[in-house]
Amino acid sequence: MAEFENNQEITPNSKPTTNKMTSSSIFNRSLTIHSTSVTKPYLQSTSGFYSSFESMKGKVKKLRSLFESPKPNPNELQIQATNKLQSVKSMGPDYNRFPVNDNRIQLPGTEDRIVVYLTSLRGIRRTYEDCYAVKMIFRGFRVWVDERDISMDSAYKKELQSVLGEKNVSLPQVFIRGNHVGGAEVIKQMFETGEMERVLDGFPRRLAGFVCAGCGDVRFVPCGNCSGSRKLFDEDEGVLKRCLECNENGLIRCSDCCS
Repeated sequence: MAEFENNQEITPNSKPTTNKMTSSSIFNRSLTIHSTSVTKPYLQSTSGFYSSFESMKGKVKKLRSLFESPKPNPNELQIQATNKLQSVKSMGPDYNRFPVNDNRIQLPGTEDRIVVYLTSLRGIRRTYEDCYAVKMIFRGFRVWVDERDISMDSAYKKELQSVLGEKNVSLPQVFIRGNHVGGAEVIKQMFETGEMERVLDGFPRRLAGFVCAGCGDVRFVPCGNCSGSRKLFDEDEGVLKRCLECNENGLIRCSDCCS
């Protein structure tokens, strides 16, 4: 026992052997844990995502280059438009790029006016936008237009079908001085080339901002005979009868602006 106690004696400048081995082993273990490089799986998935995203961007750019046409130079577009207008004007005032007499489609009784068949319903967006664009073009020239809205009176639709000889007709359709001009695309081209101003020469101009006091430029008012109900009471027979003065919507044409 005395020999064992002598071996366990600790001098002031020395440390116990057992404690030294334990602390060194713990220290070495911590170094081993922190020095080992471990690749985490979520870092690998993130790097793979960015690499696939970059490759996708490259493919999208290639597809855009195939389907997208190069942007034209604004100076070239202006030169082309100027040359186009000069070619039209150089043919003289008698030149009509959009002849209205070649198709021989005429609307009898409208030789002194502009007639536009259109619709005010927004069921088909493209049709409504074309009708609105044509209406605004004529309104910009401040000329009176006989607007025939087929959504307000179905008789106009039958009338247009009879004139064009077709069952399925597109809107709008324009007649100037009784002659059929065409639809929205023709009117837009005539307006852009400046030919519309020449065609409308001679029509009376209205005051700027003029609005019909009778109908508010709607062209229709409620029937004064049946008050829009489309029914009249026959006192002699004691029954209700259909009003013959209004259309299927109980409306009549405004007498102030549609006479």
